[in-house]
Amino acid sequence: MVEPLYEISVTCTYCTNTFKSKKVRPSFKKASKSDSDFCLHYKDVNPDYYVVRICPFCGYAHTENFSDKWTAGERAVFHEKVAQNWSMRDYCRERTWEDSLQCFKLALLSAQIKNEKSRVIAGLLHHLAWLYRGKGDWEQEERFLSFALDAYVNVFETEGMDLNNAKLMYLMGELNRRLKRFPDAVKWFSRIINDRKIMDAGMIRASREQWVTTREDMLAMRLELPDEMKQAT
Repeated sequence: MVEPLYEISVTCTYCTNTFKSKKVRPSFKKASKSDSDFCLHYKDVNPDYYVVRICPFCGYAHTENFSDKWTAGERAVFHEKVAQNWSMRDYCRERTWEDSLQCFKLALLSAQIKNEKSRVIAGLLHHLAWLYRGKGDWEQEERFLSFALDAYVNVFETEGMDLNNAKLMYLMGELNRRLKRFPDAVKWFSRIINDRKIMDAGMIRASREQWVTTREDMLAMRLELPDEMKQAT
């Protein structure tokens, strides 16, 4: 019988040791549903638990999106904050929710020390919010959604021209909506719907749907609608 997990070899870019890490076979990646901010829910094994690879020798945690380069200054900070306090730990096993949380928090620390791109840090923060969502911990989910939103705004301001702007703008709208920052949510959804340069039909459709959902959220909470929403009555 085929197991859902298999091993890969990884070479640590900090200490150059080679170690094993687990991944989920593609045939076992079966999502049961998807949330409006792209969070996937899985029936059995959650592939997100295995996205982060942790070197058991030094504690460097990274994903496939990390850069391989280190500056001398980054190496010194990593040694001081992580490596010199690290005791040998092996994450090449079946991971629990708690393991996954620890892995993502270590990856976030590594990314911040290495000055990884804002989009890498935004993705880690968003994944942490999803982990807490899976546990039903809204307080922590809200906290990390707010951090992720700030990071996505930074991505838009610094490298937005090089990316799929529509998806990025949609995410900023949707995270604002989830955080009940409705005027900002409306602003981003409306930009996608009304910008004739945006050709991404999927994101335009999703933005229309979430614009309507935002309006329903505001009506349910008896909040004053912006003028453009009043015209839709």
